[in-house]
Amino acid sequence: MEDNRLSKVEVLIDQKRFAEAEKILSDLLHEDPNNISFLSLLAETNLQQDKFDRANSVIDNAIGLSPDTPHLFYTKSRIAIQQDKLSEAETQIKQAIELDAYDADYFALLASVKLARKQFDDALAIANRSLEIDAENILALNTRSTALNKLNRSEESFATIEGALREDPNNAYTHANYGWGLLEKGNHKKALEHFKVSLSNDPTFEYGQAGMLEALKATNPVYRLFLKYSFWMSNMTAKYQWGVIIGFYVFFRLLKGLARHNETLQPYLIPLVVALALIAFSTWIIAPISNLFLRFNKYGQLLLDKKEKTSSNFVAISLGVFLIGILLYFATSEPKMLSVAIFGFAMMLPLGTMFSPSKNKHGLLIYTIALAVIGFLAIGLTFSNDEVFNSFSILFIFGFVGFQWVANYMLIKEDNL
Repeated sequence: MEDNRLSKVEVLIDQKRFAEAEKILSDLLHEDPNNISFLSLLAETNLQQDKFDRANSVIDNAIGLSPDTPHLFYTKSRIAIQQDKLSEAETQIKQAIELDAYDADYFALLASVKLARKQFDDALAIANRSLEIDAENILALNTRSTALNKLNRSEESFATIEGALREDPNNAYTHANYGWGLLEKGNHKKALEHFKVSLSNDPTFEYGQAGMLEALKATNPVYRLFLKYSFWMSNMTAKYQWGVIIGFYVFFRLLKGLARHNETLQPYLIPLVVALALIAFSTWIIAPISNLFLRFNKYGQLLLDKKEKTSSNFVAISLGVFLIGILLYFATSEPKMLSVAIFGFAMMLPLGTMFSPSKNKHGLLIYTIALAVIGFLAIGLTFSNDEVFNSFSILFIFGFVGFQWVANYMLIKEDNL
């Protein structure tokens, strides 16, 4: 009877009916609470339903009962990956390898963690170790391909992933991974083909959906430039990302100071300063603006999730407020209309970023709401007493500048060492 129920659980998991599998496992564990196989499967069903705390609790219980079972540490590592705890994930999968040094899946997972931490040479070496054990391991082949791509060994990278496709030509993950690799190298047309195949095999695959979205946006040459910058930044570890951000800020301040104190250079430096400011600002708002244009694309509108649509709507409204403020200023010559324009222009940045995944789940959204409230108060005070630079407008300016630093802090994952 127990064997029949266990077989049913495995079928339900294969069918992604995790809630039903969890219910049967709970019944089985009620009869045999210390069964490691049941606990491992229960952790798996919780992991697949994004119940990470529950999955961790179950797997820790299993490890306490059987600390020499390597698969339990493998599962715990996978849970940590989903929680963006890459250091912990690496520790757990290394423990699994220590207990069993001949499992290709363990080495493949460690390679993928190294890849996520931007340790591309290590990722490549460990993926190769996995493939020595099992030359057909799909995760190892994909990780090897991506690591090679990041190391600018594109020819080897694409040869590897094409080998993975020969092993499993309908694998949604491999097609999506191939698409991302092509996208990084600037071939958005071929990337789009692989994302289409990926989603035809698994229409709900988020990695493929995200890739398809980027490939559609990359049909715009301006967005392609932004995408190159994004890949360049994302391939850096956290400390180097901060180095670029701080370096850009220092260079920008130096140019401003030089322009302020050297009248002969002002005609050359001021346009450069303005251009740099606009480039920096555009990197924050180009994604939601591109999403806005995709609302008119029959495929793109299906790929945008609710948060992306909401963000693009608010950025469009903010852009509208800016344009209305500018038009009213030129029509009426009223300085207070500039406060409306400045508010509309500035709010595009936080509104375009407020739903980005960050260390604090709701931190950017809360900051954006607070900044909007301060902005409205500043405009209200400006219209009531004709004072453009009032206490709230000054607070808004400081808040706007601070948002860029706070957002970078929340968005850069310090675990990518």
